Amino acid sequence: MARSDRLLRLLQAIRTFPPPVTAAVLARETGVSERTLYRDINSLRLSGVLIDGSPGYGYCLTEDPSLPPQNFSRLEIEALVLGLGYVRSRGDAALAEAGQLALSKITATLPERLQRQVAHAVLKVYRPCPALEEPDGPTLELIREASWSEMALDMRYLSATEQRTERRIFPLSVVYLEESIMLLAWCRLRRDFRMFRVSRILDVAPSDESFQPRRASLLREYLQQLASREDSARL
Repeated sequence: MARSDRLLRLLQAIRTFPPPVTAAVLARETGVSERTLYRDINSLRLSGVLIDGSPGYGYCLTEDPSLPPQNFSRLEIEALVLGLGYVRSRGDAALAEAGQLALSKITATLPERLQRQVAHAVLKVYRPCPALEEPDGPTLELIREASWSEMALDMRYLSATEQRTERRIFPLSVVYLEESIMLLAWCRLRRDFRMFRVSRILDVAPSDESFQPRRASLLREYLQQLASREDSARL
């Protein structure tokens, strides 16, 4: 790992772990010896990062010049903690980690008084039983990547009636419901929009077919259809 990358990783580790974080933990996170870790801490300090602490006690970040200062109301902080707590509770491993990193970056931009409010937020997320169904393996990560890059996916799917089908889809959006995760997509097999339960996807693989730049327009059309059905059901 390049030294610049290692220093960035060290800075992120100090942001993320509850203070004070020990040199042993930071050394393990960055893959260096504690002696090298102490030199890296000094390098960050020389670059303008204000890090309190010392060997044998631990370290905490008191000011991070790489992030602009932020100011939130108490209710805005509660909303951020609650929203990102939901992501960490309901998301897959990669999304949960991203939520934790995002909260640590936001917290690092706050003055000390507001950082204490983050640490002692009133609103919490509790994940009740039954737990949200989660797919095995990297299914959601692959779906996210394909949606962002607007690339079609080849999928084997098990329906609610135990029928297995193979189809090519254009992934449009992932929707988190109370007890399941749904994939909104354009299905080439049915030539129509479909909603798939992610836990019923048997396997999925990337294809070489692009549907750029149609994701936004397709998703908008599908959401309009869903809204129309809900309106009709109320009549």
